[in-house]
Amino acid sequence: MMFERFGEMGSYEELNELAGNFLKEGDIESLRLMTEENGIPEAYAEMFMTGEIPFLCDQITAANGKLDLESKELDVKEIMSDWVEYIRGQCIDYPDMAAAVRAKGKSLKGCLAVLLKWSFANQIPIEKEILNKAGVTAGRVTLGIPGMGQAKKLIREYYLGGAKK
Repeated sequence: MMFERFGEMGSYEELNELAGNFLKEGDIESLRLMTEENGIPEAYAEMFMTGEIPFLCDQITAANGKLDLESKELDVKEIMSDWVEYIRGQCIDYPDMAAAVRAKGKSLKGCLAVLLKWSFANQIPIEKEILNKAGVTAGRVTLGIPGMGQAKKLIREYYLGGAKK
């Protein structure tokens, strides 16, 4: 289970503050565990501990760490993996998106649920000729996966509460 030992941290600032406290206290084991629990690469922890970098992580690294953990927990594959990559791209394009991904109460599970709900509500029938060429013998097939633009819009709405232009 994620965030079991140290709890869910809602920002990269919280991660950096706790990491700094552990380092000051010389509690390297807790620093390593907190880093792992939050999906921050071990190399970052090493560089932070040796003073090579002044902070454990930035906003994008914190968001990606959370997405990595959530993706692994949910075992995302195929189109869901693409959706996660759309989220990562949005984190790079919009700093407020990276902050929103890391925020408490927002989750990949919740975002994927929004995308899935849209998918079911927007199914379209597939032409018989396509079904025949695909070797599908079902009488009726529908498909409702959002295109990239629609998926990105839904992702922004979920994490930010409104669409970004």
